[in-house]
Amino acid sequence: MNIGIKPAPGGFAWLALHEIRLGWRGRTRKGATRWIGYAMMAGWFALGCFLGWILRDHPIPDLPGIMTGILAGSIVAFSFMTTQAILGSQRTLYESGDLALLFTAPIEGRTVLLAKLLGIAGSIVLTYAVLLLTLVLPIAVLGHPQLFGVIALLAALALAAAATGLAITLTLATIAGPRAARTVGQIAAALLGGAIFLISQLMSHSGKRESSVMVLFERFSEQGLGRTGLTGLPGRAAFGDPIAILILLGTGALLFALAGATLQRMFLSGYQDGGVRLSRAKPTGRAIARLFHAGLFRPVFGKEWRLLARDPALAFQIVLRLVYMAPIVFVAYGHGQGGPPLAPALAFASVLLAGQLVGSFTWLTVSAEDAPELLMVAPVAKGAVDRVKLMAAFAMAAPFAVILPIAIALQTPLGALITLVFTAIGGGLAGLVELKLGKPGQRARFRRRSGSAVSSILTILIALVFGGAAALAVFFIG
Repeated sequence: MNIGIKPAPGGFAWLALHEIRLGWRGRTRKGATRWIGYAMMAGWFALGCFLGWILRDHPIPDLPGIMTGILAGSIVAFSFMTTQAILGSQRTLYESGDLALLFTAPIEGRTVLLAKLLGIAGSIVLTYAVLLLTLVLPIAVLGHPQLFGVIALLAALALAAAATGLAITLTLATIAGPRAARTVGQIAAALLGGAIFLISQLMSHSGKRESSVMVLFERFSEQGLGRTGLTGLPGRAAFGDPIAILILLGTGALLFALAGATLQRMFLSGYQDGGVRLSRAKPTGRAIARLFHAGLFRPVFGKEWRLLARDPALAFQIVLRLVYMAPIVFVAYGHGQGGPPLAPALAFASVLLAGQLVGSFTWLTVSAEDAPELLMVAPVAKGAVDRVKLMAAFAMAAPFAVILPIAIALQTPLGALITLVFTAIGGGLAGLVELKLGKPGQRARFRRRSGSAVSSILTILIALVFGGAAALAVFFIG
């Protein structure tokens, strides 16, 4: 991403452009994945041009339903943007590595904070801009200029979400302390990211699962929200109302400025505390002795279990999966004898969940291995170490993988046993895929799962094959 503007080095604009450039590079993929993404963007843009050409002579009315839908979509987008802002704030505090240089440079601390915050806002808005603006901008250019207000709406949401996410991160770091700040922040991000989905499913009138936007749209329509007053601001801003744009952009900019003015000291303290290495007690030889045993299984299993249990990113994955699985569990345990058969669907979901969990945990044990050279020269077979790593991943995933089989047991015990067998097979194969294709790296540099496309495709195929087999077996046998 080449930006022709070259502001004065050390200023806010210079730092902000640098942060946005880094965010763009972090989102850019390499190889075939990159070109596939470009092709999808081109197709989406072509669809926008086609729609713009068709609608060029037809006015787009600001109907109440459209206004309500924009309100619902804005709430859902703000929730996910704030989640991304929390994660981005944590990476800035604990992983970016450039804050020590910036804080010792002749640059005001508030300038550094605002530049970092603007970089977070630019990063979180990128996904929504690619998906939405490539479709909306051609329509706006070809005859509906009022839709340029969508840009202002996205900017306002991103600014407000970045300020909110940073405030949540720093507050949690202050309350929880440097030891638990990252883990607590990851859990809070997962809960916030899934909260709108979970609440919307609980609000749904129908038994079927619907998207969060649709559920909120139905409830808001019943109450007349999104049409007038403050709830109508997002819709009016999206359709180019200058007053609504001014109010929303002004609110987002005000929150952004307040974050820079009030959170500077907390930001510096959070960064300094993040580098502190605390221990619960004074190290003793007796504590270290408990980590060594004569055999191979116990020390390797214990080491992998401890690393998995205290991994902040892993806490995010687990909590987020539990939140999104909650509606399925509610339906499963509340399902009566009548209605369509639910057990086959639960069997498929169980295999899918186990494959994702065991695959993710196994990938962590392989790709976040801090001492791969030590394992390579150790007088033990690599297959033996891999089996222990897989067992540790299984042990971590087991409490979550048995939830749906227990629900199936309430309807058909035999079906639950079948599901449990296929769940173990699917999880084991997904773990083996990660063992074979994973590449060791340093845990200190680990941010998020970014395994190969081949392993992702194989994991999906395993879930489809064995999940489908489990569903058919439960349907015909269980």
